[in-house]
Amino acid sequence: MTKYLFDDFKGTTPGAWKQRIQVDLKGADYNEKLLWKTNEGITIKPFYTKEDRKNHAIKLPEKDFKICQTIKIKDELKANAFALKSISTGATAIQFIAETKFDFTILLKGVNLDHTSIYFKLNFLEVDFIKDIASKINTGTIFFQFDILGNLAETGNWYYNLKEDFNQLKEISNLLENPIVINADLYQNAGANITQQLAYALAHANEYLNYFDNSIADKIHFQFAVGSNYFHEIAKLRAFRLLWSSLLNTYKIKEKEAHLFVQPSLRNKTIYDYNVNMLRTTSECMSAVLGSANTVSNLPYNAIFENANAFGERISKNQLLILQQESGFTNAQNFTDGSYYIETLTHQFAEKALPIFKQIEKGGGFLKQLKEGNIQKKIKESAVREETQFQKEEVFLLGTNLQVSKDDVMKNNITKDPFLKKRNIKTLIVPIIKKRLAEKIEQKRLQQEK
Repeated sequence: MTKYLFDDFKGTTPGAWKQRIQVDLKGADYNEKLLWKTNEGITIKPFYTKEDRKNHAIKLPEKDFKICQTIKIKDELKANAFALKSISTGATAIQFIAETKFDFTILLKGVNLDHTSIYFKLNFLEVDFIKDIASKINTGTIFFQFDILGNLAETGNWYYNLKEDFNQLKEISNLLENPIVINADLYQNAGANITQQLAYALAHANEYLNYFDNSIADKIHFQFAVGSNYFHEIAKLRAFRLLWSSLLNTYKIKEKEAHLFVQPSLRNKTIYDYNVNMLRTTSECMSAVLGSANTVSNLPYNAIFENANAFGERISKNQLLILQQESGFTNAQNFTDGSYYIETLTHQFAEKALPIFKQIEKGGGFLKQLKEGNIQKKIKESAVREETQFQKEEVFLLGTNLQVSKDDVMKNNITKDPFLKKRNIKTLIVPIIKKRLAEKIEQKRLQQEK
């Protein structure tokens, strides 16, 4: 056969599609009814064709995504037992979070570092502690998540001071292969829109490239949070890979795949009708996987209002196992290649983020813009806009401002404070504050509970 079945069918042009839609609208305005604009200023069309495609060579991971269990270290023996159980039941990565020094020999006992990726998120800076770790174990496959600029942005203060923080980070970087993370999840959880998140993450990383020599690029990885706008979040992660690749090319640094550690957003999670959080995190984990995350750490449905418990942690890991092993999301990092919509969004997000990044650099760079409060101001403007949309019911959270169950009570189910707390401490700069959309409504409902 010289012809295939579909060779006899003529293609349809975008103009023909639009003309057909206009007929079906029966006089209604096409632009008014079917086009809508995102908070990033991107116009979304009702259909996309190959004419919309923007072919970009995106450097994607070659291996399947890792399923990560996040564990806060309070007791090394318990944390180790939890890690080993998680690994035996499907986790392929562990993120340990620590506020103070710990006995890492106890913590990692029995963990095969050749088969399990380890992430250490240490909320303190102490080079002697890292020297001790580096002298006793092979840290080549371990990701240490130090981010002195991220700490400044979130807390308003350095660990010590600018000079000491950078000196310690430099010394740590000489000891480790993967010492620096860019905590871009802060921007999403504080209310930044997608193009802001991309631009700030890029400028944040560029500040390290400017302070250290270019070789530091190989030692940086990124942590992102993804929200519930499914296709947009897929495109966000892909757009960042494009931007990072472009920045490395500008520096004439040999291109290296960006390593992305991704978690669901906190911003849209709720305490009322909390089981909906499982639907939200499932969608968000799907976006993370299809967006090409290297590692995905899910958020338990009850994480914002209950202390960690075995059920919530097990369910969060099982959601990822079902996606990977039962839903066909194995090696899914390139599944969206060729999607006209996602490729167009990817290009538009990157295109919109680049001028923001350039403006930051023109204004003296990320750190200077933080000190002057410009980044905080822009994020707050974006957050207020989204909160206004939420109050006007233009943005919905099921069970909170849509299909609300008045019989739903939570006062006796809360075991940790889910609300933003005011801190009475002196800060060098205005911190970037994480805040959930539903907080005001939830506080009012809790007061009204009998």
